[in-house]
Amino acid sequence: MKTLLVEIVSEELPAGYIAPALEAMRSAMDAKLTEARIAHGAMKTYGTPRRLALKVEDVADRQAPMTTQVIGPPKAVAFNGQGHPTKAAHGFAKSQGVAVNRLQITTTDRGDYVCVKKTERGLAVRRLLEAIIPEVITGIVFPKSMRWADLDLVFARPIHAIVALLDDRVVPFTLENIKSGRRSLGHRFMHPGSVVVKHASQYPAVLREAGVEPDMAKRRNMVATEIAGAADALNGRVLVDDDLVDTVTNLVEDVVVSAGRFDEGFLEIPREVLITAMREHQKYFAVVDSDNRLLPCFIAVNNTRAGDISVVTRGHERVLRARLEDARFFFEVDSKTPMAEMVDCLKGVMFQAKLGSMYEKVARIEALATHLAGRIDPDIVPVASRAAWLCKADLTSQMVNEFPKLQGVMGRVYAELAGEPAQVARAVEEHYLPAHAGGRLPGTLAGAVVSVADKLDSVCGCFGVGLVPTGTADPYALRRQALGIIQIFLARGVSVSIRSLIEKSLALLEGKTTQDPAATAEQVLVFFQHRLEHLLVERGFAKDTVAAVTATSVDDIPGVLKRAEALQGLRAKPDFESLAVAFKRVVNIIKQARQRGDMAAGYSTISADPALFQDPVEQGVYEAFNRVKKAVLEDFSGRALDQALAMVATLKGPIDDFFDGVMVLTDDETLKQNRLALLREISDLFAVFADFSRIST
Repeated sequence: MKTLLVEIVSEELPAGYIAPALEAMRSAMDAKLTEARIAHGAMKTYGTPRRLALKVEDVADRQAPMTTQVIGPPKAVAFNGQGHPTKAAHGFAKSQGVAVNRLQITTTDRGDYVCVKKTERGLAVRRLLEAIIPEVITGIVFPKSMRWADLDLVFARPIHAIVALLDDRVVPFTLENIKSGRRSLGHRFMHPGSVVVKHASQYPAVLREAGVEPDMAKRRNMVATEIAGAADALNGRVLVDDDLVDTVTNLVEDVVVSAGRFDEGFLEIPREVLITAMREHQKYFAVVDSDNRLLPCFIAVNNTRAGDISVVTRGHERVLRARLEDARFFFEVDSKTPMAEMVDCLKGVMFQAKLGSMYEKVARIEALATHLAGRIDPDIVPVASRAAWLCKADLTSQMVNEFPKLQGVMGRVYAELAGEPAQVARAVEEHYLPAHAGGRLPGTLAGAVVSVADKLDSVCGCFGVGLVPTGTADPYALRRQALGIIQIFLARGVSVSIRSLIEKSLALLEGKTTQDPAATAEQVLVFFQHRLEHLLVERGFAKDTVAAVTATSVDDIPGVLKRAEALQGLRAKPDFESLAVAFKRVVNIIKQARQRGDMAAGYSTISADPALFQDPVEQGVYEAFNRVKKAVLEDFSGRALDQALAMVATLKGPIDDFFDGVMVLTDDETLKQNRLALLREISDLFAVFADFSRIST
């Protein structure tokens, strides 16, 4: 068994490209080795701004042999009554390049046939890798790629070298004008020359001697440890920012920390502005005291070890001072601008070409938020309405123009400065939440209402002009926004009809949309259904349970979750399978009768007539149904769905007796219609919970 090493040395890669590229590299190599029947062990990736590397342990010397069987003519055709091979046997043997005496007999579903078994000896792995490694490298996909010089090769940044070793031997190949070898590059400044990797297993040690820590996990730990120590020396602690730690880890090949200070006067600026100014442009860490108050300090992570670190620190301080001066100027200018003026300026900000300006969007958000707040809690209507009107005002501020990630935050700050109520200011900030799947949700009901109104306007507006997500393309993040609405509804137990909200949103978009409103409403509802299904499966519900409850209705989103929980609980009972079979039989008979046209006209309003019952089992299931229906409707209105579903389960016995005792599709049309009407009523009761025909049994 051998160790395989592949390293791609390039110009500096964007920090966000490195981890996904390494995962793609690992996944592709694993797939190609497996496809080529090359046994291998564990894989480990290494990455820095200048290199992507993969080490594979326990790689076999040769492919695993492969035995194939080729089926020929039937035995009776290949051999005569005396057991001698016929022309058919000789012809088959010749076509396979073997002697006729090598033919074997195999038994198949169709009888005995002659066959030939061939064993293909595995090839040398090193030769196969000459083709596999280039395919892995060129198969890595980046958000943005480039070509350089006169080459056709496409990569995130120009490639300088490729190391490809199987133990101590080079795997030779040429990718455009780049020949694989054993020479890598050390740290750009601390060890600018090339380094030789003599054996694949020595790769990490060789780079460390050249000033590079290739292991991303170890380098990240170095960053976390060093910045914590620097903050402690400043009598503070680092403001937690795991994303920034990840980014900085992929900006350096060595970790050198410097701590600096800035003028305390800048602390008059809102802390979010200071933190963002340090984080976004400079990748500096903020420092706070034991009470979580921002200190006039920062920590920078450098890539180069300087003879005098204070010189480096002073450089960071000068750069940061200029950034903070800009931020202070933007804040002072924005603070003098009335929020009404900011809102008015939204007339010049385009939301979407067909859907109009941000000002028009804000008007729709306000109307929809007011409508929704009135449905949920009329007491919050004034707060939700005002917050909706101001929610996009900060988009016209200089601060948000400079730091887009502060949208919402600055809206809250400027609303507070303008004397708006605290609830309004907080709702303005919260209406962007959740910012991603599983992210923090609005903490106030008004914030949740404005968030839903904003997101639903975007979803309905885009669907209304034909901007529907396809595949991985979702430029307006409609999937995320629909999921955000669902998460808010579930978290707050909002049982307002999602269909009615969609219709209200589309009505507010009248004159802007180009698609049929009714068809669009159905399309948007199905879109929400798919997002809800995906969320429920992620929460651990069985796929057929989810399909069964969403097939009935998704109009009441929290209700869908409760029905799924009730059905999942019922499925845990030992007799559920036989119960489901009985329920499915009822549902399927009704479906098939409708498809064949056996149901009488107006069947949905026709009830079973007890006077037409001919068998006691008909009366028995009828009485059981009415008793259960009354209890179920009471439990359902009280949202005791598990109890209601347990009551429905008691119908199994009477239903089984009914099917055992009578023929539903009898020749007597009156009896048939009466029995179908009875089953239809029972089926409708099941449909309150789920479509049981979708349950796997």
